Amino acid sequence: MTDAQIKDLRNQAEHMFYHGYDNYMKHAFPEDELKPLTCKPLGRDRLDPTHIAINDVLGNYSLSLVDSLTTLAVLASSSTEARRNKALHHFQSGVAALVEQYGDGTDGPAGQGLRARGFDLDSKVQVFETVIRGVGGLLSAHQFAVGDLPITGYRPPKITTGNGSNSIQWPNGFRYNGQLLRLAEDLGNRLLPAFHTDTGIPYPRVNLRHGIPFYAESPLHRDAENGMCHRIQRRNGELTETCSAGAGSLLLEFTTLSRLTGDPRFEQLSKRAFWSIWKRKGPTGLVGAGIDAETGLWTSSYTGIGASTDSFYEYAAKAYVLFSAAPAATSFGAFPPTAISDAHGGSSQHVDDPESYYGVWKDAHAAINHHLRRGRMYIHPHYIQADLFTGAARAFWFDSLGAFFPGLLTLTGDVEEATEAHLLNTALWSRYSALPERWSTSSGSVESGLGWWGGRPEFIESTYHLYRATQDPWYLHVGEMVMRDIKRRCWTKCGWAGIQDVRTGERSDRMESYFLSETTKYLILLFEPDHPLNKLDASFVFSTEGHPLILPRVAHQQYRASTPSAKGAPNVASGGSSAQTCPPPPAHHPFSDSPVASRGDLYHAANLARLHFMPTHETLESPLIEYSADHPSVSISDVRSPSNYTYFPWTLPLELVPPNATCDKMTARPTFDITFPTHPHGVLTPGSLQRVLNGILVNSISGLRLGMIQDVKVDIGGVPSSAELYRVQAINNIAMGRDEKVFVAKDTAAEAVNPLDPNFTRVRDMAMVDLVIDVTPELMCSKKNTTSNLFDNSVTSTSSPDLVYSSPAHENVPHESSMMHAFNSLIEHVAALIHNDPQETTTGYLREYFPAITPTGAGAAPLPDVEDALGPDMSGSPRGGLVWHSIHVTDNNCNSRLPVSVPRDHQVLVITRGGCSFGQKLQNIPTFPPSKNSLQLVIVVSYDDAEAGLPSGWLVRPLLEKHQLTPAGLSRHRPIPMVMVGGGDKTHDVFRRAVGLGLKRRYSIQAQGVPISNLIII
Repeated sequence: MTDAQIKDLRNQAEHMFYHGYDNYMKHAFPEDELKPLTCKPLGRDRLDPTHIAINDVLGNYSLSLVDSLTTLAVLASSSTEARRNKALHHFQSGVAALVEQYGDGTDGPAGQGLRARGFDLDSKVQVFETVIRGVGGLLSAHQFAVGDLPITGYRPPKITTGNGSNSIQWPNGFRYNGQLLRLAEDLGNRLLPAFHTDTGIPYPRVNLRHGIPFYAESPLHRDAENGMCHRIQRRNGELTETCSAGAGSLLLEFTTLSRLTGDPRFEQLSKRAFWSIWKRKGPTGLVGAGIDAETGLWTSSYTGIGASTDSFYEYAAKAYVLFSAAPAATSFGAFPPTAISDAHGGSSQHVDDPESYYGVWKDAHAAINHHLRRGRMYIHPHYIQADLFTGAARAFWFDSLGAFFPGLLTLTGDVEEATEAHLLNTALWSRYSALPERWSTSSGSVESGLGWWGGRPEFIESTYHLYRATQDPWYLHVGEMVMRDIKRRCWTKCGWAGIQDVRTGERSDRMESYFLSETTKYLILLFEPDHPLNKLDASFVFSTEGHPLILPRVAHQQYRASTPSAKGAPNVASGGSSAQTCPPPPAHHPFSDSPVASRGDLYHAANLARLHFMPTHETLESPLIEYSADHPSVSISDVRSPSNYTYFPWTLPLELVPPNATCDKMTARPTFDITFPTHPHGVLTPGSLQRVLNGILVNSISGLRLGMIQDVKVDIGGVPSSAELYRVQAINNIAMGRDEKVFVAKDTAAEAVNPLDPNFTRVRDMAMVDLVIDVTPELMCSKKNTTSNLFDNSVTSTSSPDLVYSSPAHENVPHESSMMHAFNSLIEHVAALIHNDPQETTTGYLREYFPAITPTGAGAAPLPDVEDALGPDMSGSPRGGLVWHSIHVTDNNCNSRLPVSVPRDHQVLVITRGGCSFGQKLQNIPTFPPSKNSLQLVIVVSYDDAEAGLPSGWLVRPLLEKHQLTPAGLSRHRPIPMVMVGGGDKTHDVFRRAVGLGLKRRYSIQAQGVPISNLIII
C-alpha cells in the first residue's frame, strides 16, 4: 500500500470520527449518546430502571463527550497544521463545555455547573463501565492537556496564579488548571461505596448521589456499636452478581487516579479487587464469568476469553507494563496492607510488584491454551468456552468481545498465536461485513440469534497492534475493509448506527460512545504510522476503553483541589528477570510483500468461517450512494464489495496473493465412539457414573459410550511427550475436561472387555507400580487434609480440596512407556471410595500409596508375583492384609556389605540414593536362602536434587546396565527386584515407621494400539 493510499485512508478515518462527533454535539449534547437514525439524544431510561443495557452505561454526564476527548487529542497530532488546529480547538472547546456543565471540581462557586456540581447525579450506574469510560476518559484527557501524553506541537503554556497554583492558558480563553483531574476524582469518590464488601470484590452498581442503599448486607450499613444491620434494611432482590472483568479491571484507571491525586484508596481498592478475584480462580487456573460480590462464590461456571472475563486478563498484562516504570504507593489510607495482602494471598510488597501481575498473565495464558484453545487439528486454531472447575467444553461460540485477544497476545510477544486468532476474526468479518455478537464454530452460524454489532472496537484494536508489531500491509487492508464496511452499512445523516442483525443489515438507533472513543481512534492510529503515540518510548498503555494512560514519576499536585499528605519514599519497580523481548516481524515470503497473505493456513480460517459457502454479491445497496456525490469521505469503493470469497479481506489486492500458491493440508482429529453392550441385568443408572475429584468413576460399564478423540502431543512439566494418545472427551452426554480422568475398576472393566477387541485393550504398565503401605495415623496428614474431603458431588464447587501428605513422593514420575500415567490414578481411586473422615481403626493403621518406578537394563529383575494389594475401605481402614511386614531401613548401602541377617530376616530393604551406583548398592547385599520371609524387594529413595533438569518430583528410570553380582563378585543366581521412589528424607522416615507393604500394579487402556491417556484402570 502506497503512502498516498495510507494517507487517504487516514483522512477517511478522521472524517468518520467528525461525522459522529459533530452530530453528537449538534443533536445530543449534553445528553449521553446520540440516536443516529432519528437525530435525537439518548439518555437514561427513567421509566424502566431495570433497563440495564442503557442505564448501566449512561450516567447522565455527557458520556460521549467524555469518551471522545482523547480521540480529539489523538487527532490533534495530525500531519497537517490545519487539521491539528481543528482537532486541538475541538479538544479544548470540549473540555470547556464539560466544565460548564459539571463545574471545575472544586468546593467553591466554580464547582457548580449547569447540570450538577461535579457528578452529583441521581444515576444508578455500573461501576466497571463508569470507571473505564468516565474516570478513564477524564484522566487520559487530563494527561493530554498537561503534556504527560504527547500532542504534536502542543507545549502547554503555564501561568502562575496568585495562590501559587499553575494553570494553562488556551487560545479559546479557557484556563485549564486540572478541572478534568478533579472531576475524575469526584467521580471516583462516588464509586467507592461499592467497594464496601467483606470479600474485597466491589458491588456491580452504585448510585452516584446516594451510594449503595440497595445493598443491605454491605458492611457500610452495619451498626458499629451492635454489630448488626439496621432493621429497616432488608435484602430487596438487588443482584450482587458481578463478573471477573467488571470487578478486576479497575487497576489502570484507579492506580493512575491515585498517583495523580495522592489518594491511595483508589489504587489499593482496585488491587484488592483484582487479587480477590484471582485467588478464587478455579482448578483450571482460570476465572469464571460470574461471581457474587458478597459471598465470593462463583455464580457461573462458564469461562472463556470473551465477555465477562476478557479485560481481567488484559489488565493483568497491562498492569505489568504501566506499573513497571512508576513508584508504587506506600500509603494505604483506610485500608491497611493486610487487607490487600489477604486478598492476594501474599505480602503487600508482592501486591505492588509489577512482576506479580505479569505472573498472573503468564499463568492465565498457559491455562487458556491448555483448556480453551483448540489447535490446528480443529481446522484452524480458535478458543471455546469451558467449565471453570473441570475444563470440560461447555460451548463452542466466539463472541465479538473476544476479538481483543490477538491484540493482547501481540503486546505480550505471542505474535504467532495472535496472527492465527486474528485470521479467523478477519474471515468472519469478511463473511458478515461486521462481527456478530456471538458466532458458533460448531454450526457455522450466528449463535442464539445474537447477531448484532454495535460498533465494537476489539477487532480493529487487534488489527492495529498486529500491524505495529509486524508492519505487514495485510493489516492495512483489513483496516480498509472494516472502514469501508462501516461506511457502507452504518452511515446515517446524523452519525453512525449500530447493526441490529449482521445477516439482514437492520440497523439500531444508537451510536455507542466507544465508537468514537475506540473504533475510530484505532483506525486513525492504524493509518498514521508516524503518530507520536506510535513512537512513544514509555510505559504507557491503552485502557480497555482505548484511553492512553501513563504514570508520571511526579504527580501534578498543583492541579488538585487540596494536597494530601504523602508518607514514605516511593521505590521504582524494576522490570525483573521475566522481562521479554518482542520477536522481530516475520520475514517476507518470495513473490509477496505480505507474510500473512502467504501463510499456508490462510484458507483454513476461511474454511472454519464457511466463506466458501457464501454467494458472490454482485450489487450492494447503501444509503451512502445518494450521499457520495459531494461528500469527501465517500467513494464508490465504499459501497461495492468485489469479493467472491476466494480470498480475504475483500480489499486485499491480487498482487499480495502469491501466484500459484497452495495452502497447507488441513488436518482433522480422529474421533470415534466406543459403546459397550448392555448386560441382561445391567441398567445404566445415575449411580453408574460418579463424579470424583479430577474425574468420573465408572461403577458399571454396561451400555456405556465413550467418546474418543486423538490428543494433541503436549509437553508435561517441560518434558516432551512423543507418543500419540487418545483421550476420553465424553462419557455418554457428559463432557470431560482435558485434565479429567475416567476411573474404571479392574473387575468392572473385565465384565465387558474382550481381550481381542483392538479398540479397548487392557495393558499392564511395566514401568510404574504403586507401593501400598500401612503406617501409623500420626505420620499421616491431619484429618482435615486426608482423602475425606476429596469427594466432590457438585461441579459448581467453589474450591478444590488439596490433598496434603507427609511426603513429597506423591508427585508425577515419568517413565519410558507412558509418562501420562502418574501416581494420581491411585490417589483418585481413594477419592472415589471415601466419603467421610477416616475414623480410628481397630488395627490402628492407615493405608497409603507411593508411586514407584522399576529399573531397566540387564540387571533388572521382575517384581515378585504377589496379589495386588487393596485400598482402604469406606472408613479409611486397610482392606485385606499386605504380603510383607518385615522392613529394614538403612543408609545408601555403599560403604560396606549388610549383615547376613538383614536379607535373611527382612522382606523389604529400604536404602537411599547416591554415593555409588545402583549395581553397587545391590552387590553389598549378602546372599541369602530364598524363603517367604527373606528379602523380596529393595526400595531406593531418591531426592529431588538427584534429578537435575526435571520438574520437581519426577524420576528417571534407573539403569542396571550389568547383571547383578554378589559381594564376592559372582553373578547373583536370583536377582533382587528393585524399585525407586521419590520424596527424600520424608519418604525415608515413613518407611521407618511402616508396618506393612504390598504392591498394586497399574493398567492402561489402548485403542488400536494407541494409549488412552485419561482412562485409568484401578
